Amino acid sequence: MSEKNRSRLRRARRTRMKIRELGVHRLCVYRTPRHMYAQVTTPEGDRVLATASTVEKDLRSGKTGNTEAATSIGKLIAERAKAAGIEKVAFDRSGFRYHGRVKALAEAARENGLQF
Repeated sequence: MSEKNRSRLRRARRTRMKIRELGVHRLCVYRTPRHMYAQVTTPEGDRVLATASTVEKDLRSGKTGNTEAATSIGKLIAERAKAAGIEKVAFDRSGFRYHGRVKALAEAARENGLQF
């Protein structure tokens, strides 16, 4: 494993432990060069309550690795979380920097009703 990935996972672990102490639902984001994934999990982390990703059939038609796709994922995850009865979450960026696609997803989720 590269040092860059090891550092990212270390940052992610630290964030997840802090979120577990808070005891709130977690909005977890994962990005690859081609796709973007988001899911809302329970405070214990044992169940996934809502998911959205660019590999879904209706979102796969256009480009999937840019900020427009991340914005649509943020909107979709906010709608699905609200449908599951979740209004407040903690944002877990999985050790990725808060810029670009991660930032676009977070801002779209906030604009569509999720609080974090």
